[in-house]
Amino acid sequence: YIRKQTLTNAERYITPELKEMESTVLGARDRRCALEYELFCEIRDYLAKRVDRIRNTAGLLGELDVYLSLARVASHNNYVCPVVDDSTTLSITEGRHPVVERFNTDHYFVPNDTQLDTDQNRLMIITGPNMAGKSTYMRQVALICLLAQIGSFVPARSAHIGVVDRLFTRVGASDDLTSGTSTFMLEMNEVSYILTHATKRSLIIYDEIGRGTSTYDGMSIARAVAEYTASDKIGAKTLFATHYHELTALEGEIPGIINYNIAAKKKGDDIIFLRRIVRGGTDDSYGIEVAKLAGVPQPVIDRAREVLAALTESEKTTIAMTGGHKTEKTDVLPSDSQFSEHDSSMSPNQFDQTLTSIGEQLRALDLTVTTPLEAMNLLFTWKKGLSDAQGPSQSESEQTNDEQE
Repeated sequence: YIRKQTLTNAERYITPELKEMESTVLGARDRRCALEYELFCEIRDYLAKRVDRIRNTAGLLGELDVYLSLARVASHNNYVCPVVDDSTTLSITEGRHPVVERFNTDHYFVPNDTQLDTDQNRLMIITGPNMAGKSTYMRQVALICLLAQIGSFVPARSAHIGVVDRLFTRVGASDDLTSGTSTFMLEMNEVSYILTHATKRSLIIYDEIGRGTSTYDGMSIARAVAEYTASDKIGAKTLFATHYHELTALEGEIPGIINYNIAAKKKGDDIIFLRRIVRGGTDDSYGIEVAKLAGVPQPVIDRAREVLAALTESEKTTIAMTGGHKTEKTDVLPSDSQFSEHDSSMSPNQFDQTLTSIGEQLRALDLTVTTPLEAMNLLFTWKKGLSDAQGPSQSESEQTNDEQE
């Protein structure tokens, strides 16, 4: 034994065997770290000599994973092999949205057809109610084109996809607080980029252009964008969703523009979305009905209907957007007006002069700066002028005669 330490009431001893074991235990951690580093260096050097093979293998495995995933999705979801060529045709029969169809298992997904080219069907103006499926339809067309061009089967009964060089989208709405950019400014930046970079072989999606500004400004911008996109300067295949129903007048005026709408059926105060895209435009967005579906309180819904009825009744002047000009259509005398049938006591010359004066005022009226209140005041003034020109009504005449008697 070898004395190790002397304490107050004890002595400590060790043996050579214990000393050797102590050294082994205390040095084990250092030897382990050294061995780990040595093995790491060996593996690193081994892999460094074969890094190209590893990268190639990883790439092939990733590619195989993509093909396997696409094949599995196509097999499980009834996809078809599209025809992809260098034509400018975009023809889809019973196309479906691959994501919405997958997750919306509670309801049957309604498929829709699409027919676009760079000739007579280059720009689809799509109208319809909110929540009817306009955005879903446009996105599914874009996704089908994307899937076809990466070599995948597509969710449709058949598809003929002419290769597109670029896919442009103007959807959604957000602002950038950090840069002080408004929602409308961001929208216009994206529109500007599309209009300066799109070609005839591009596919463009516009979702409610111009909604971030005043009605007339937004409508004017939306119309100008639609005209420019459909013109020979671009002529790209385009899906253009809008709530500006006046834009449906472009069909027949601008070559290549066609109207479609997402069908909906109104049942009483409720609305049923049919999710089917059909030919032609629509003149109602059913905004109040959609607000009711969203749970807006009933007093608000009732008041909205009252305001809508009042605005509809008072708006006698409409703008027909034709050929870039505004044509004013005026219905001064509604069908239920007391002036529908002229009284025999009116003065024809005076009445005609009043109508002529009203017509001149209408021609000089700038509708882009006229407020609803000003329009109602004008209508009141014109109605009073017609009443004065017509003379007293039958009841007033009878009352006057009775007083004279």
